[in-house]
Amino acid sequence: MKRSTCVLEEHKYGKESLMTRTPTLILAAVLLLLICGFHGQPVAASDVTRFFFSGDGQINLFGKKSGESFIGQYRQGQAYDPQAMAAINRVFGAPNIQGQNELSLRLIEFLDLLQDRLNPGGRITITSGYRSPTYNTSLRDQGKLAAKASLHQYGMAADLIMEGVPAKRVWEYVKALGFGGTGYYHGQTVHIDVGPARSWDEKTSGVGTGISEDNKLIGIVTDFDRYRAGEAITLRFTRMTAFPIGVTPQFNLIRRSHKGKSEPTVIRFVPSFAVATEGECPRFFDIDQMAHIRWKIPSDLNPGRYAIRTRFCEHRWNAMPRDITTPEFEINRP
Repeated sequence: MKRSTCVLEEHKYGKESLMTRTPTLILAAVLLLLICGFHGQPVAASDVTRFFFSGDGQINLFGKKSGESFIGQYRQGQAYDPQAMAAINRVFGAPNIQGQNELSLRLIEFLDLLQDRLNPGGRITITSGYRSPTYNTSLRDQGKLAAKASLHQYGMAADLIMEGVPAKRVWEYVKALGFGGTGYYHGQTVHIDVGPARSWDEKTSGVGTGISEDNKLIGIVTDFDRYRAGEAITLRFTRMTAFPIGVTPQFNLIRRSHKGKSEPTVIRFVPSFAVATEGECPRFFDIDQMAHIRWKIPSDLNPGRYAIRTRFCEHRWNAMPRDITTPEFEINRP
């Protein structure tokens, strides 16, 4: 069953036309308002997914390289099925060690959304899913179109074929959404990722131009878009191309104003890294060391939109930014 939406506009019930509908439609609209609230926002927290862009929790996937497939439900409400996620990791060829998924949930939700909107139930064939840094480098050595800072290495990207939907249409649809990255090479496949919003083709990809050299594109992301106060948040750095990297151990939580501008920092905190760190400028030497960075959100934090900013304490490369900030995320009451 498809997850219902609480956006009245999608049902095309305008204020002027509502009263001209039949009593049945009027009653349905009233019930929708009672369930969703009079501002179009869901009331029940369990009905809200963890991501701003998400599907119905069901997906149809096949891995061309892995030979694995998954058809069915991977999420119920906000709860992800560990067995389903392990199967989806196998489709993408991503590691699944002791229940730790290397595949981004944000990517799966985004592919689910695209499938729901462009061809509900249609199969998505993954032609290139997760790539280890070693494998990604080998592709570059062979002259393949593989970016040095490729998000495939972080489980955040896929090259795919969507059954019944031309690659160009998928490309154009993602561009219009203004979310994530998409590349179209005038073939059957299209690249989709959950990095910054951008688009390219084989002539404008920037591969081989040094666009990502010296950590120019380094970023940091959260594991979800929506949290409850008191929950743990997991961070990871992305698109690194040069090591070692020195990171100031104190991070800043910044609250966003209603106009999208930053307000004064509300919390300074020291997260827990997956590897032991010491000193005022701990160094990291590979992608895995800069993942699974955890911090528990204070239970009394005010609801709102936030972002996390971190600074680098070594400046080996002039092109590397001095600090970076996550995309905005939402914190709600426990």
